[in-house]
Amino acid sequence: MSATFWALLPPIIAIVLALITKEVYMSLMLGILSGALLFAGGNPVKAVETTFVIMSDKIGGNAYILIFLVLLGILVALITKSGASRSYGNWAIKSIKTKKGALLATTVLGALIFVDDYFNCLTVGTVMRPVTDKYKITRAKLAYIIDATAAPICIIAPISSWAAAVGSSLPEGSNIDGFSLFIKTIPFNLYALLTIAFMLFIIFTKMDFGKMASYEKALNGRLDAEEGAQEDLEIVGKGKVLDLILPIAVLIVACITAMIYTGGFFEGAGIIDAFANCSSAQSLVIGSFFALIFTFILYLPRKIITFREFCDSFVQGFKAMTPAVMILCLAWSLSGVCSEDYLNIGGYVSSVVGGSAMIGMILPAAFFLIALGLAFATGTSWGTFGILIPIAVAIFGSESSMLVVSVAAVLSGAVCGDHISPISDTTILASAGAQCKHIDHVSTQIPYALTVAACCLLGFLIAGFTQNGWLGLLSAMVALFAVMIILYTKAKKKAEA
Repeated sequence: MSATFWALLPPIIAIVLALITKEVYMSLMLGILSGALLFAGGNPVKAVETTFVIMSDKIGGNAYILIFLVLLGILVALITKSGASRSYGNWAIKSIKTKKGALLATTVLGALIFVDDYFNCLTVGTVMRPVTDKYKITRAKLAYIIDATAAPICIIAPISSWAAAVGSSLPEGSNIDGFSLFIKTIPFNLYALLTIAFMLFIIFTKMDFGKMASYEKALNGRLDAEEGAQEDLEIVGKGKVLDLILPIAVLIVACITAMIYTGGFFEGAGIIDAFANCSSAQSLVIGSFFALIFTFILYLPRKIITFREFCDSFVQGFKAMTPAVMILCLAWSLSGVCSEDYLNIGGYVSSVVGGSAMIGMILPAAFFLIALGLAFATGTSWGTFGILIPIAVAIFGSESSMLVVSVAAVLSGAVCGDHISPISDTTILASAGAQCKHIDHVSTQIPYALTVAACCLLGFLIAGFTQNGWLGLLSAMVALFAVMIILYTKAKKKAEA
């Protein structure tokens, strides 16, 4: 079953069941078990053994991310209990006068935290949730804004963990500078650029469509907080706005410093090389730990909270992150059963693409669609980079101008597939950051993401046929502008009816 069409079955099962039943945990588990059963040749005992071997390996390999989530959960619990979040919300009400202002403030903060998407999702949610709640902005809308300023910002930011992932996906011996290639892809990364533009359109016009529109109408101003959210914590302190800003600022500075530290900056490496070679997951753990120490020093001497309350936050923060941790572990395991060592979904995709006689003119669009489908099925953008970028290099070579456009198409498709996949870790963390029900976030975001994806597909087709990436960018922007006019006109007519 390895590297065959059957390799697609486990993610299809998990995704379809999740969308139908809205039970993410069981759907993921059944997807993993079905994949293990295929790998084991129908032997149920071997399948169960394989399942937990994969799960153990994946959890062990991603331990830093899990530790970071727990530490960040503790930090969020501390900030909430201290009363700092409430003070920030009260201050924001005076400073941010409109719903649009709250959404724009969320967007700006998301753009500022560009070094890592995990860090972005959880930090933006933590800081902006009290503000968006005040203006009755649904958690699904907040999750969309968080998700639209996470991966799309990181994938066009030269100094980010994503830039490092792209560079590391290049095949050995290609003689291509990964950082230089990444920089060249930025203007042609259509999905990232158009997603940001479309998100701003949604904010400024105050309109929604598709599932998001019906979802917001059904709520009619009520909040849609996930059960067990941080708001259930008792506020025991009289923290000020600075008691929220300072821990978050230290968290950002400490994480960035840890990234250049693990990348060898203090041992003589350049700043760009340090970011490219850093261990982002380890850096997030180091940064969040020092932020936690700083918060202890900031709160206890001033008696914002007691030592007992500080210790209680450890359990409460862990509990708040349990749903995200559970879904991530299952999503990683599903990705594992589809990996090269088991069903090898990437090998199947490589054989389909590599053996195809597709003409060069449609290759950028083909790469976009294949990357979208692969990232959707596996829930991983980075894994998609690793599979498809070497294929693009093999087809075009290092000297072709279309290599840049094709790699940009891979990056665009991977981020789009990541956005619409229920098993994507970034999508899961956007839900966790907004404390929104995960399936609600996925179902409301899909129409927005696919609208942008359709314009991107047109852009990559034009780029391929004209052999000019700039014409592809222009055509995609014109298409999106036309879509915006149509949506706005329809919304205005509906409002007047």
